[in-house]
Amino acid sequence: MEQSNEPPRWPWGFGFAAFVVALLATLLLAGIAAAALGVEPGEKQPASFTVLATGIQDIALVAAAVFFAAIAARPRAWHFGLRRTAFWPAVGWAALGLVAFYLFTLLYGALVRPDAQQEITESLGADQGTLGLIIAGCVVMILAPLAEEVFFRGFFYAALRTRFGIAAAALVNGVIFGFVHYGFEGLDQLLILPPLIVLGVILCLVYERTGSLWPVVGMHAFNNAVAYAVQADGGWQVSVVVGPLMIGAAMLAPRLLPPGPRPLPARGPQPAVVR
Repeated sequence: MEQSNEPPRWPWGFGFAAFVVALLATLLLAGIAAAALGVEPGEKQPASFTVLATGIQDIALVAAAVFFAAIAARPRAWHFGLRRTAFWPAVGWAALGLVAFYLFTLLYGALVRPDAQQEITESLGADQGTLGLIIAGCVVMILAPLAEEVFFRGFFYAALRTRFGIAAAALVNGVIFGFVHYGFEGLDQLLILPPLIVLGVILCLVYERTGSLWPVVGMHAFNNAVAYAVQADGGWQVSVVVGPLMIGAAMLAPRLLPPGPRPLPARGPQPAVVR
């Protein structure tokens, strides 16, 4: 497989295929772990197992992205958007994206008044002492932003862009991203879907404008830090430490990387080529 400075042309269906493979791998590996640890299916899972299963899921997402990307060309970090970008424009687009998301969330909350809430922090053990609070915070603010952005924006969205325009690709990506975080926990939880979908769309648009994954990793970490501070009892103490550290890392990491070619098509979708 030859090195190339051209953006990767992953077939648009690769994103869906990788998502299914990652889901199946997660179910298989988490099932094996549950059997080994004596976790009974159908019962409330201990927080330690939920943290383990979340780690398995995030690793499976990244591994599936790399595996399918390797079918087309040897994977490079910049293929997934892990590249340098202009600092202040990236900060500006990230800030604009967050402001737009929170304005939508406020308007949506005022109009719809959804009663449903996510219970992710409790399931990760945020309510089980200081250690549980710290571990859950690290999962939410470090592991999730990195793994999910590599998969959903760095790979899935980029694959969709080889076939679809920006709006269609961002909407499809946002819907999948939203449903993953909705977790299929009941019809009453559907009310939390629109903000999740909008967040997924905005992250795609910021990635499109900056050509780098790091601004959206920072946005994801910032949003999760705010949510963790609000949802977890005492979570703000972890958020004010882990959140800024992760955001700072997302700002510093691009300074240590070469610019790399732009990973997304500059003039719209083109036919996918498998090399």
